[in-house]
Amino acid sequence: MIKITDLEKFYRTEEVETIALNKLSMEVRKGEFVAIMGPSGCGKSTLLNILGMLDDPDAGSYVFNDIEVAHFNERKRADLRKHNIGFVFQSFNLIDELTVFENVELPLIYTGVAAADRVKRVEEVLDKMQIMQRRNHYPQQLSGGQQQRVAIARAVVNNPKLILADEPTGNLDSSNGNDVMELLTDLNEQGTTIVMVTHSEHDARYSHRIIRLLDGHTVMENIMI
Repeated sequence: MIKITDLEKFYRTEEVETIALNKLSMEVRKGEFVAIMGPSGCGKSTLLNILGMLDDPDAGSYVFNDIEVAHFNERKRADLRKHNIGFVFQSFNLIDELTVFENVELPLIYTGVAAADRVKRVEEVLDKMQIMQRRNHYPQQLSGGQQQRVAIARAVVNNPKLILADEPTGNLDSSNGNDVMELLTDLNEQGTTIVMVTHSEHDARYSHRIIRLLDGHTVMENIMI
């Protein structure tokens, strides 16, 4: 599903150039659950932004589903992203002014799904995430664990081929964190490819494979199964 080759990303100011990704190469197969680990500043978030087509690399190749996307313009990236990729963030990134139902419905509006189909699909995913009883609540009325369930529901409502998770349990206690990891594992077992950035060795053990980064390139891979 994903193949990146010699990927480079630089951040420049008038005084300094920072190398975020340094000729990074890696692959993720369809149906895998891959954890990306490494110290702060090693390039994890930069890599996730490029994989999610929120940013483009300065050099190298990024092939997604047999399509070279490394130098797509923003419009082409956005079109491919909204039909193929779901995001789960540490900070949930829910819209406070929208109800649970409306937050989850939003990606379907962006992709032009008809209203009747939107209702059906949102209700199905809220039920699956065991958050249906909160459908008319607002994010600030939910616990952290409940907010992350809503965020996962929003990420999967469009049936994406790939979920990118950035520290998905970082703001949760251990019990809610384990629940979120079980939800991601269930989605993976149903066929969704997952790439997760994490500092947690515990969370990483849910994955099939751990890729460890240092200074913008791969230094080690661990096969978990």
